[in-house]
Amino acid sequence: MPRPRERILDTAMILFHQQGYNNTGINQIIEDAAVSKASFYQHFRSKDDLCIEFLDKRYAYWVSELQNFISDAETVEEKFLKSFDFLIHMNKKENFRGCSFLNILSEIPVEKTDLHHVIRQHKKTLRDAFNTDIKDDLISDHIYLLFESCILTSQLYRSNELIEKSKTIVKDILHDSLRKNE
Repeated sequence: MPRPRERILDTAMILFHQQGYNNTGINQIIEDAAVSKASFYQHFRSKDDLCIEFLDKRYAYWVSELQNFISDAETVEEKFLKSFDFLIHMNKKENFRGCSFLNILSEIPVEKTDLHHVIRQHKKTLRDAFNTDIKDDLISDHIYLLFESCILTSQLYRSNELIEKSKTIVKDILHDSLRKNE
């Protein structure tokens, strides 16, 4: 059986992702993880501290899954189109649950600056990764914004339709960009 800290974090990984931050209480985490309240507070000072670890672990998981999904792409265009296919894959796998970071962001008040900082940093890292592959900031940000909006709209409509349309837009943007650079 995993140690109490790992059980708490594993439980939070499921509950924060499925239920959100506000609908997940410390008592539920303690009960589902089969730990004592004292054990919880021995490992995490607060629900916010646990949420920060959740966000870090969720980001590492998500990026690893994305990297594995696009690893056989041979061109920048193929990499980005497969990235949008990854969103479709995750929607099927996670029943259109959307982005844990944006879901939590929508629940927390602005005063929770530590949580806001972590969410912003992870989103910035993703945005920077887009910029690494596409050297034009305007085009990179355009595709990044499409990517992020696809996560939101597919969750809202419980459909991959706009992801498919965005792939066509991305393909056109990248083709136009290559033609300009020739």
